[in-house]
Amino acid sequence: MSSYDLPGPHWFKSSYSNSTANCVEVAFGEVAVGVRDSKVPALPALTVPAAAWSAFVRELNH
Repeated sequence: MSSYDLPGPHWFKSSYSNSTANCVEVAFGEVAVGVRDSKVPALPALTVPAAAWSAFVRELNH
């Protein structure tokens, strides 16, 4: 998968997370969504096309 530009992303965790949980964080860009491990945010993020992220979330809600 190619890398997408996420300039100055705003990363956030789910509202279901608490301060001691190991969580993933997401950031929304114009054409892609970044996903990273909250424990090691300095590592590279996984980036996926925004349409693929939308399809993933839609399937989770079924």
